[in-house]
Amino acid sequence: MKLKLAAALAGVALTTAGSGMARPLAPAVAAAPALPSRAQVMASMERVADWQLTHLDDLSYMPAARPSTKRARDWQQATFWVALTHLADRSSSVRYKDAIFAKGKEEGWRLGDRLYHADDHIIGAAWIWAARHGAGVQALAPMRASFNQILAAPKTNDLLFTAPEPGKGDPTCTTRWCWCDALFMAPPTLWALSKDTKDKRYAAFADKEYRATTDYLFDKSEDLYFRDSRFFDQRGSHGEKLFWSRGNGWVFSGLARMIPEIPAKDPRRPYYVKLFKEMAAKLVKLQRGNGYWPPSLLADPERSQDESSGTGFYVHGMAWGIKAGLLDRKTYLPAVTKGWAALERAVQPNGMLGWVQQVSDRPDVVKAEDAQFYGTGAYLLAGAAVHDLTR
Repeated sequence: MKLKLAAALAGVALTTAGSGMARPLAPAVAAAPALPSRAQVMASMERVADWQLTHLDDLSYMPAARPSTKRARDWQQATFWVALTHLADRSSSVRYKDAIFAKGKEEGWRLGDRLYHADDHIIGAAWIWAARHGAGVQALAPMRASFNQILAAPKTNDLLFTAPEPGKGDPTCTTRWCWCDALFMAPPTLWALSKDTKDKRYAAFADKEYRATTDYLFDKSEDLYFRDSRFFDQRGSHGEKLFWSRGNGWVFSGLARMIPEIPAKDPRRPYYVKLFKEMAAKLVKLQRGNGYWPPSLLADPERSQDESSGTGFYVHGMAWGIKAGLLDRKTYLPAVTKGWAALERAVQPNGMLGWVQQVSDRPDVVKAEDAQFYGTGAYLLAGAAVHDLTR
């Protein structure tokens, strides 16, 4: 029953595999829908954001959630708070700004508890936004203290990803950016902090570490990132390389957040612009006919599921790239409009965004009722960028 409902909500047909299992098939490629109005986009963003704000503590819709998910400084929820700043910049309502300020004060404007772990640095971007909108330099002080500790004793371990034994904590390599998700979590925060404090050390550190991660995980023949070193030699059911949609979405959307923080004349900026364009040119070819990107980017699109978090990050990056003049509007706008329409179909009647692959490090099964903070975050980032393209 759930599978039939999921297929209906996604607008896909069902077929029966040889095993007797039903699976969704991608519909035929359709013409891109028209770009919605600015008012329509704003109404959709506010509806989804309001639903999430009323479900910060009630995680009954997320049965596998870990206790840390309830903490704003945890990466899952922090992604939502950072994305909410993009809505606050565009909405006529002050309730989103008020919510961010209240949460920042509640958390003492701190980063997460793990000093070196990139996942615990993303929330800093929300506090930087608050500092820019009235909270003042006191909102930057705790994160500056944390990053200064890192700069005083930077880690030099290699980036080889070796999973620890269960219950033994994080992989050793995660004291550096040894998994591609980290490129969304930490670098935009560091570049923004460097911009606002005029402390060049933060940007220099971010640039050095970003390039090290890219040299290690970026497949230049595919213009995509492996999630981490464990996936270098793994292959999918048809022999394809495994490039995780949300993993690459983290990177692509992270670039769209980070490049605006790099001064236009900074000699390091062209490196990131080039990387962004290379990824965009590859990703635009991998969108399914129904507007979604598949959980495994190189998998057979006709046998792939819908997935909204990776799709949200790609819509965000491409829409931002068009507005910034980095991507050709004629080439990328159809992907943006189809992707946004797909995201709109994933929003449930109550305002919850579904079809979000749950916490993982690789492509996995997705259901219509699956939701997560970072999925809402991806949706709001996409909506903000689409909003900027509309009238």
